[in-house]
Amino acid sequence: MKFAVIGGTGLIGSQVVDHLNAAGHEAVPHALSTGVDVISGQGLDEAMAGAEVVVNVTNSPTFDEASPAFFRTSMDNLLAAAVKAGVRHFVILSIVGVDQVPELDYYRAKALQEDILKAGPVPYSIVRATQFMEFIDAVLSWTADGDTVRLPATPIQPIASKDVARAVADVAAGTPLGGVHNIAGPEIFPLDELGRITLAHRSDGRTVVTDPAAGMFGAVKGDVLTDKDAHLAPTHYADWLS
Repeated sequence: MKFAVIGGTGLIGSQVVDHLNAAGHEAVPHALSTGVDVISGQGLDEAMAGAEVVVNVTNSPTFDEASPAFFRTSMDNLLAAAVKAGVRHFVILSIVGVDQVPELDYYRAKALQEDILKAGPVPYSIVRATQFMEFIDAVLSWTADGDTVRLPATPIQPIASKDVARAVADVAAGTPLGGVHNIAGPEIFPLDELGRITLAHRSDGRTVVTDPAAGMFGAVKGDVLTDKDAHLAPTHYADWLS
């Protein structure tokens, strides 16, 4: 099959392209750098011409109140181009628990993206993943101050990006789900503990201080970002670190 992978040069998209091509499909990456702009619509018709499946792994440039507008405009443009091209399957990557954290602008934006896809005219699949292992450094940087990193004890179930990409590629190559497929890492950690494990492995002398209100994840209540019933990926955090 022919796949148009929108956001196909990024962390997840580039690996999705590799998986699909290795399986014998034709997967073409599209991004701003290839002349495709999901906000203006430039290049979308050309990107989707002849594609049977569209995989959208683009991301908002910010996590703030501007993110809903990004996802609304990009999804409207992508769906219009998909209909014009006769696309038969539209796949997006979302987040486990995305509809249970209304306090976060970005999570509301991703929930909006899901709703637009569900209400659209193209058969769809939604892959929801837990937090990427690759993002732990960014999480640590948000609340770092000198020798201290403040983190809440929010339960996190980190997953390696390579496992996310494989799951997205597998779902994209299959029959549209008309629903959600949850994927997660094999272990659950309090975020503050995950920070300590990461810093210790790197011989980073900073101290993690538990602060229930610290950072973006301080707004998360309970264990909504984890899913013990999800499809569990094989990569453990300690193996990923090493």
